[in-house]
Amino acid sequence: MQMKFDGLTRWAVVTADQRNSRRSADQVPAALDVLAAAIGDRLVLPFERTAGDEVQALTADPAAVVGAVLALTRLSDWHIGIGLGAVDLPLPGSTREARGPAYLAARTAVEEARNAPANLRLVGSETVGAGPYGETVTQRAEAALVMLRALVSRRTQEGWEIVDVLDETGSGKSAARLLGISPSAVSQRAARAARAESELGAALAESLLAEAMGVAR
Repeated sequence: MQMKFDGLTRWAVVTADQRNSRRSADQVPAALDVLAAAIGDRLVLPFERTAGDEVQALTADPAAVVGAVLALTRLSDWHIGIGLGAVDLPLPGSTREARGPAYLAARTAVEEARNAPANLRLVGSETVGAGPYGETVTQRAEAALVMLRALVSRRTQEGWEIVDVLDETGSGKSAARLLGISPSAVSQRAARAARAESELGAALAESLLAEAMGVAR
């Protein structure tokens, strides 16, 4: 879906902190490569190491936020904090030099993510669109991202592979030929990977993020 950023009122800062970094190898270089390949062209300030075992980026694209969550969930070793809000303009050349309410919200989010469901928090620097039960659009977007992350975190390597192949080939028959298995086996693997459900969850999260960010669609 094509987005128009001229009506943007809130940016998204995505910050991820490596879990148990003191007791494991440095995963930052691998994460930066994966994130660049997955969503690099949709970032305003690309992911980079900002402090210790932490990476951060700035985007105006809700789909890039969802893509980052999926990529980091696949890597499995990351807490994720997302901050929504204004940023100081003009933007610098590096996210490490950028400032503004969105960056403060992201700092709060990544610190709270350590003890949050699915180790993910989405924090807005302002209240946006309270619903009939008092919940905000940001809270609904966070709920969608948490459920999406919890769902795809259960995927096996085989599950991620079938999703990749189906995304690449566009059809079950083509995926079956490429993998040397039957179309029914492709369908079974895709079902176990919750591919259809995760696509619905990603679309919901993207839509709610767009509303929370004030992105025209």
